[in-house]
Amino acid sequence: MDALRRHSLLIILFGSLVVTLAMGLRHGFGLFLEPMSSELGWGRGVFAFALAIQNLLWGLAQPFAGALADRFGAARVVVVGGALYTLGLLCMGLSDSALGMTLSAGVLIGLGLSGTTFSVVLGAVGRAVAPEKRSMAMGIVSAAGSFGQFAMLPGTLGLLEWLGWSAALLAMGVIGALMLPLGALLRDRPAAAAAGDLPLREALDEAAGHCGFWLLCMGFFVCGFQVVFIGVHLPGYLYDNGIAVQVGSTVLALIGLFNIFGTYVAGWLGGRFSKPRLLSGIYLTRAVIITLFLMAPLSPTSTYLFGIAMGLLWLSTVPLTNGIVASVFGVQHLSMLGGIVFLFHQLGSFMGVWLGGFLYDLQGDYDVVWKLAILLGVAAAMLHWWISEAPVQRGARQEVEA
Repeated sequence: MDALRRHSLLIILFGSLVVTLAMGLRHGFGLFLEPMSSELGWGRGVFAFALAIQNLLWGLAQPFAGALADRFGAARVVVVGGALYTLGLLCMGLSDSALGMTLSAGVLIGLGLSGTTFSVVLGAVGRAVAPEKRSMAMGIVSAAGSFGQFAMLPGTLGLLEWLGWSAALLAMGVIGALMLPLGALLRDRPAAAAAGDLPLREALDEAAGHCGFWLLCMGFFVCGFQVVFIGVHLPGYLYDNGIAVQVGSTVLALIGLFNIFGTYVAGWLGGRFSKPRLLSGIYLTRAVIITLFLMAPLSPTSTYLFGIAMGLLWLSTVPLTNGIVASVFGVQHLSMLGGIVFLFHQLGSFMGVWLGGFLYDLQGDYDVVWKLAILLGVAAAMLHWWISEAPVQRGARQEVEA
């Protein structure tokens, strides 16, 4: 028992460190939008399109990365993902064209993220801990991503101001290389086949025929739309309205800081209350907070308050969403099924970041996208209200088929 407990703690520790680096480096990309676009003569649409491709490929590759992690363990997947991520950061630092930016920040980093973030790591955690502790453990690892955002954003801004955007990205690539040895230590044990477990194809068919699975996917689309639009475009929005760039960096750091608490508490609450109802409350509260932020006079103070409020809700959806997948379908194919749900998150991310840049270049403001973020939040709250987290009844189904 002690050996199993020690193994679980090591999985949580190394998984948290990998997610801290992967998410911490990623959350600083919004700081590079203005300096890269200005120096290289791009419209904001070029930078936004590259990050949109990043989020899209991250999502498209995630089910495959998850399936590989379910089959062979998370360590190999994280090492390969970390190598692609590191290469993408180095090439991004050397980019001087729209194509180079798309291939580095978009393709390489997008593929790298699919192997180093939540679906792969949380799948390993879900298999390593007892069911009654699963939601809490996922909350801890998800909170690590928030800690990375809080801890690494000031350092990213410091590198940017000290070295300029190109050398700062090269330095970030060196930091990202730490994911390789950490990933090699993430030696989870893929779930062994047991009575009632399904082959991959049947697991996919089962999820495809489950209404709640699709409602969860559509709700996670909204999460991606909101958080990536805000994470990438908020510094530019503030800059356009006369707010210093340091305020944008600080508010993103505040989001990361308070999300540590919000995500941990969400994981704790998910072990005690209905996860779908908690998600409904989170999305509805997000819509209210965005509305109040847009209605209030814009100032550093109102921006900091917005960052604190959004931070409490930022990644709190992650342990709850993955927890529902584990509760309904079990852990054998958790990384793969969680990856499919995450694909919809990234489709939303693609739309949020790309639409923000496209409409800004077209209209000169972000008004339409802010309003969409509010309406989608209300829609997501309604969708999650109808989701059940009761486990699928495979035994009953198999008896009927017999």
